[in-house]
Amino acid sequence: MTASAGKTVAGAPRRVLILVENLPSPFDRRVWQEATTLHANGYEVSIICPTGKGYESRYEAIDGIHIHRYHLPLEAEGAKGYLVEYSLALFHTFRLAWKVHFARGFDVIHACNPPDLLFLIGGFFKLTMGKRFLFDHHDINPELYEAKFGRRDFFYKLMVLFERWSFQSADVSIATNESYKKIAIERGGMKPEDVYVVRSGPKLDRLRVLPPVPALKKGRTYLVGYVGVMGAQEGIDLLLQAAQYIVQTLGRQDVQFGLVGGGTSLEQMKQMAQDMGIADYVTFTGRVPDQQLLEMLNTADVCVNPDVANDMNDKSTMNKIMEYMALGKPIVQFDLVEGKVSAQQASLYALKNDPIDMARKIVELLDDPARREQMGAFGRHRVINELEWEYEAPKLLAAYARLFPDTAPARAASVPPVTLRKDGQQEH
Repeated sequence: MTASAGKTVAGAPRRVLILVENLPSPFDRRVWQEATTLHANGYEVSIICPTGKGYESRYEAIDGIHIHRYHLPLEAEGAKGYLVEYSLALFHTFRLAWKVHFARGFDVIHACNPPDLLFLIGGFFKLTMGKRFLFDHHDINPELYEAKFGRRDFFYKLMVLFERWSFQSADVSIATNESYKKIAIERGGMKPEDVYVVRSGPKLDRLRVLPPVPALKKGRTYLVGYVGVMGAQEGIDLLLQAAQYIVQTLGRQDVQFGLVGGGTSLEQMKQMAQDMGIADYVTFTGRVPDQQLLEMLNTADVCVNPDVANDMNDKSTMNKIMEYMALGKPIVQFDLVEGKVSAQQASLYALKNDPIDMARKIVELLDDPARREQMGAFGRHRVINELEWEYEAPKLLAAYARLFPDTAPARAASVPPVTLRKDGQQEH
């Protein structure tokens, strides 16, 4: 008798403990898609994560997935802030891992970075109890540190060391793209057969095409949309410079900019728009429920990704790109390797870190509705036929089959729509 995916030969479910520090579940879409895919394929899933706005409960069971949350008193800025945040996160994660161990148990720890310190917990349970350890590589932290602080100092070298230890502790690792897989093999020392590429493909049951909401254009003809974090490496300052050039230099008073998302730089970016004299042309929503996010993006005529051209962003796949494509929106972004891999002909590519060239390409698309339609259709077709999560789920299951060779090969599953909260909302 063979076992189905996620179950032992005897029929008992394999038990997975997912660790994530930077976002609460189910708000972190990639983690939630992985968790629901595993659950739908016979695995018992528990998650340990921080609390967040709208996700304050310390314990919650959603659609059969057990979520244990802990409170972090601050959102770190600076090296000392991160030291405090990560120390507290490790303490609470280790504490709650023992709670899950005694309550339901687990066979594998699935650790999602950042930080690259969760190998301390995964390695402990691997060495002392024989648990499996899977490292889910979301961010390249040495490059992220350099992007945030602009230097390769002692802490940068420490990031490289923690990253290597994370890979060396793992039985299997998951990369979000081929660039990350190369890092796992060359810098992390992993065997190629132990590294699986699982992209963060969007789910079309969440990213729905909706009618535009004209009021979001604030009486103007066009709307340029952005969704994402308001942080140092996201290039919001460059986007504001592009907006200033469009409004003040080109004299285009027919363009509104809608920026969706929260982060440590949100208030600073609002003040920058005020100082530049373009505050009336830029709408900052902060973090909002999915419905408002979808209304903004569906109303947008062009969507933008101003991520700064650096080593981190060049190698990283940005979820926002595929979300724009899923909604059939043409894109303008800087010329980045993985951005091109994802968007291909759905995007125009501005010169690296050149806000004036980005502005000109935005206007070029706004003034060419036929090209916008063609690019948007290409992007949506690519998501539907190549990039949607349903094409990535079998790769995740294959990684788990590698962890558990006594389990039958993972089968692809059609994961049913998931209720994220009791009120049906997920915040962005």
